Amino acid sequence: MKKTLIATGLLLTGNAFAQEEVKPFTMDGELGFIATSGNTETTSLNAKLSAHQELEQWSNDFLFEGLYKKDDVAIDEDTSETQTTAQKYFLSGQGNYKLANPDHRLFAFGSYEDDRFSSFNYQSTLAAGWSQKLWDNETTKFEYSVGPGYSFAETSEGEDADSFIVRGALGFNWKISDTATFKQTMSTEVGEDNTKSKSISSLSAKINSSLSMKLTLTFDHNSNVSEDTEKLDTQTAVTIVYTFF
Repeated sequence: MKKTLIATGLLLTGNAFAQEEVKPFTMDGELGFIATSGNTETTSLNAKLSAHQELEQWSNDFLFEGLYKKDDVAIDEDTSETQTTAQKYFLSGQGNYKLANPDHRLFAFGSYEDDRFSSFNYQSTLAAGWSQKLWDNETTKFEYSVGPGYSFAETSEGEDADSFIVRGALGFNWKISDTATFKQTMSTEVGEDNTKSKSISSLSAKINSSLSMKLTLTFDHNSNVSEDTEKLDTQTAVTIVYTFF
């Protein structure tokens, strides 16, 4: 009898945890700032705003990222000046329309990127297709999306680089504990002349109900760039995350 009661209690507790109420709208803001002076003059600002909307028929995600950096650059042996060495903005949004099985969805995705120090004046994407949540339990979640689209881009020389693409993306969340979470997202946009891929790995730890510390490693790759530009950009960031609601 005792074993039955204990098992029933554990089952009810697990169900209560798994069926925790999903908020209709959540939004997080991140901020990382570094400033140095003396022998080296550096200013770096990294900001991010992400939101998720969960409705009866739709599941939507929105993202804004910004990076700005200034460094003391040597002009010659005796002279140096402060120059902007990084300036990047990225916006994206994805709407997922739930079918009869809410884990099966149709998605529409749009993004815009302006990276001053890349081979492109801008890169923008529109895509649509199939999205599926493979599983979502109390500790882990895995979902993916794939579909055709179109990329609008302009090179730093002012030439159009538009093309049809196939876009694929995946997202994995792992709730390590009540205070620690690991997230991994990957995406690739395969076009005729350029393949654009991005990987974001992050580990966050809660300080309290609203504040968290977050470590993020980002890889951003373009297969076709100018001779004086690296194909792969990497960024490591430590930020404070504030959960608005």
